[in-house]
Amino acid sequence: MTIRQLIYRNFKKNLATYYLYVFALLFSVALYFAFVTLQFDPSMDETAGTIKGAAAIKVASVLLIAIVGVFLLYANTLFIKRRSKEIGLYQLIGMTRRQIFNMLSVENMLLYFTSLFIGICIGFAISRFILMILIKITGIEAIANLHFSTDALIQTVIVFTIIFGFISLMNWIFIRHQSILNLFRVRSKTEAKIGKVSFFQILIGILGIALIAFGYYVSSRLFSGDATIERYLFFAMLLVLASVILGTSLFYKGSITFIFFLIRKKKGGYLSIREVLSLSSIMFRMKSNALLLTIITTVSALAIGLLSLSYISYYSAEKTIYEAIPNDYAIVSHEDGMAFSALLDDHDIAHTTTEVDFTISHADLHDVLGEHAEDFGFKVNDTPMIVVSDKNIDTIDLQDNDTVFINYSSSIMNILTFNDTGTVQLSGKSDAHDLKYQGLEEVYILPFRITSGGFPVAVVSDSVFHELQADEDPDLEPFFQDFVGIDLKDKADVDEAEELFHQDISQYAGNESRTASFQYQKENMGITMFVVGFLGLTFLVTSGCILYFKQMGESEEERPNYTILRKLGFTTKDLLTGIKRKQLFNFGIPLVIGLCHSYFAVKSGWFFFGNEMLTPTVIVMLIYTALYSIFGFLSVLYYKKVIKSAL
Repeated sequence: MTIRQLIYRNFKKNLATYYLYVFALLFSVALYFAFVTLQFDPSMDETAGTIKGAAAIKVASVLLIAIVGVFLLYANTLFIKRRSKEIGLYQLIGMTRRQIFNMLSVENMLLYFTSLFIGICIGFAISRFILMILIKITGIEAIANLHFSTDALIQTVIVFTIIFGFISLMNWIFIRHQSILNLFRVRSKTEAKIGKVSFFQILIGILGIALIAFGYYVSSRLFSGDATIERYLFFAMLLVLASVILGTSLFYKGSITFIFFLIRKKKGGYLSIREVLSLSSIMFRMKSNALLLTIITTVSALAIGLLSLSYISYYSAEKTIYEAIPNDYAIVSHEDGMAFSALLDDHDIAHTTTEVDFTISHADLHDVLGEHAEDFGFKVNDTPMIVVSDKNIDTIDLQDNDTVFINYSSSIMNILTFNDTGTVQLSGKSDAHDLKYQGLEEVYILPFRITSGGFPVAVVSDSVFHELQADEDPDLEPFFQDFVGIDLKDKADVDEAEELFHQDISQYAGNESRTASFQYQKENMGITMFVVGFLGLTFLVTSGCILYFKQMGESEEERPNYTILRKLGFTTKDLLTGIKRKQLFNFGIPLVIGLCHSYFAVKSGWFFFGNEMLTPTVIVMLIYTALYSIFGFLSVLYYKKVIKSAL
């Protein structure tokens, strides 16, 4: 057999064996080329004035190639080690290291650049579809055309050629520094198993669970009003990060083995064939994969967490804007408000105009807010507070000694805890009014731009309001003196009204359009969700492939065991039941831990991003779980193939 025939045979064998690697490579190339095509697509100019879409796509393409590059290098390391005995045999029959390296390089080049070419074609075909997704999510007005970019082609070829150069360098270093004896032992060293459970391993197992639990506890207290944690918030976040990552590593090194050891001990050492193929196999292999599983779990949690937070912002955008801007147009100048109203009248656009008179007073909130609020920068005993009359709100009618709070931001309410009852003191320059606090009302009449980002507004009786207004402290003079809210009666007029607003009114500081603000937030959160989603999908595919490749290696190593079990009379169904449990643990444990990490991370600060946490987070987690489960299913099919061929 000539070297050329050997290369051709190995190429066909690798293509059939590593089909998932070929798929991942095609997927990576296609996605990268499509992203880079978006970067040079003229349609992205539609977002240039707001979200800098091309810049966001460029950053995403850099992160994407970092993920893909690490995956390809790691996958190549697994493959070259799996072929170590084959390389040793080549040396035994007289082939030099350079000849072996050249042969492997030609094989890799055929596989790699064939996939690169096909991937670019697929990327070009799906680039319009990806652009359509981006346009749909962000709501921008643009036409998605099929656009081929020579710049994107050149950039993709250069980047993946550089990665291939690193792969070839790694192969040369491996072949150059391995003796024939080491080549026959390299897999047994890299797949080292644990012989027994030691006391030290039990200790680090317990410590790993404790560190994760401690990290979860601290994360749940980050914004709960704990004065000590709030004072050292940055260090608390670092502590959570370090505790969870270290705990995850120790969990894989010891906790899994310790838990399965307790299960096995409870059964008195008598395990069924299903338990032998699942529990025993995992508890003696988990330690060798601890670093890989820690990285996969941590990055999975990061991807799920970031995608959940971006989806929370996108999902809550409309409600958030309705809280922040209660009218179609919020104008902070009486003159501008009247001028815009007259302009709408000139163009026969029906609308209503609402003027809200407000003042600002000193507020003593210690009886209803609590001292921990000072850790967030609020002076509980003397904080400036916007005050309005109950005459502005049809649904509220107060006595002179009562007050209710309205116009609050959901994010602030998740940080600050208000009591149900208490006493509030509102004072001006000289006089003070002690009022009975009657709770919170979900009413919005002023934009958050006036209320300092959504701090509650106090509603008092009309007589108390005028007293406070007459006694207003000049030192507390609000930045905006007036507010005029304008609402369109017919939403079909919004396009014409928007054009008038942006031509004549919007240039004045503080004036806001709810429609424009909603579109701006939708674009920003949409492109963030788009970028994070595709990066998360790329990592999911690459990490799933890595776990699948590891299972391929384990299945081949355990083939002699399956042969013995089949000869003893166990059927393929008996063995597959245990294998299914094994894959449930192999893929399920990193997934469940990653989901738990992301849940606690999102739960600690989701309210800064929107009004609803549960629905967006659950949707993201279900989609991620469904896609991740595909690789576990494929690994079961591969084991089935190995078991059938074992006898």
